[in-house]
Amino acid sequence: MAIRKPKQPDIAEVPAPVTSPDIVEAEAGGLLSIDLAAIVANWRTLAQMTMPIDCAAVVKSDAYGCGIEPVASSLMTAGATTFFVADLSEARRLRALSHDITIYVLNGVLPNTAPAFADANARPVINSLTELAEWDAFVTSAEWHGGAALHVDTGINRLGVTPEDAVALAPRIKGEHHGGIKLLMSHLACAETPEHPLNDKQVRLFREVRLHYRGIPSSLANSSGIFLGPSAHCDLVRPGAALYGINPTPGKTNPMQPVVGLQGRIVQVRHVDRGDAVGYGAAWTAAGPSRIAVVAIGYGDGYARAASAGPDKPAAQAIVGGQLCPLVGRVSMDLLAIDVTATPEGVARRGATATLIGGEIDVDRLAGWTGTIGYEVLTRLGRRYHRVWTSGSEGNQG
Repeated sequence: MAIRKPKQPDIAEVPAPVTSPDIVEAEAGGLLSIDLAAIVANWRTLAQMTMPIDCAAVVKSDAYGCGIEPVASSLMTAGATTFFVADLSEARRLRALSHDITIYVLNGVLPNTAPAFADANARPVINSLTELAEWDAFVTSAEWHGGAALHVDTGINRLGVTPEDAVALAPRIKGEHHGGIKLLMSHLACAETPEHPLNDKQVRLFREVRLHYRGIPSSLANSSGIFLGPSAHCDLVRPGAALYGINPTPGKTNPMQPVVGLQGRIVQVRHVDRGDAVGYGAAWTAAGPSRIAVVAIGYGDGYARAASAGPDKPAAQAIVGGQLCPLVGRVSMDLLAIDVTATPEGVARRGATATLIGGEIDVDRLAGWTGTIGYEVLTRLGRRYHRVWTSGSEGNQG
């Protein structure tokens, strides 16, 4: 594998800010900002940690909800040459950006789709013997040698051939084209928990399989796997979540820069009396005279209904006027309510905004309030927002 030295930070290399053309800011219930410079900085941090091996970028699920075209374009400009996506539709979007990058499709070869990989010049990740047989038949008949990856299941029990099958296949794969197996890979199940015994088991098992594939580059580490150390790095690391600001080292200080900011538009401020209920099911009742800001964001925008308070959990919070303010009542499809009683009069007003992600509220903190993970928070964020891709940190502040 060619050794690539990451370029040094150069903010001028990040494409100029762009916005979503279909949703006018003044008409949108929320503003979703994505800091492309932060994504580039996060990729460079990980690339420098793992030099001299290659650092790919995972941009599946529309670059974790951040927009595959602007994100991938920025990373290409920064020096990324290898990308991983989930399916062929994402591979085509990437290929439209560049003819020079390498694209791996993680979900592999669905029935009768092999020719589409050649059309997109994308490499499938072969996840079963059935897929391998179908892929072999295609590349033999089409004489296509664009390459593929072989996925070995070392313990996650999701996709991949067994280690035993991988070892048995090695002499034949190395002796024939098979579309050219360009990468041997596996996937860690518990990398976010460094002390989990399955990490060491998977690293050791993959090392044993790799011995039979000398000369073929290998890949094991995802974002958190990078922080397990050199034994997990192999020849290529493939960070995803960490690029977008999610903490790859839960329980420790996040080494990644924040990427996403979300601000919701206040459409009304209501005064409620002691004993008045707010929202569906009268789930929250004012303990005293209160001011409630109603924001035009709900679970229809991907902001989780679980952000509401529950019997055994507090509600999520938002930032209004520089203060953390709790959500009240239930998050509905298009609206949520925030108790802004503690803010000065006039700060929360019609047309102003409340910060739902940004400042003190990062993606992982919001995930904790909603009982999920940062991955889900990002990928659920909807398309009703006015989306802005910036080349700096504006838009991420509360």
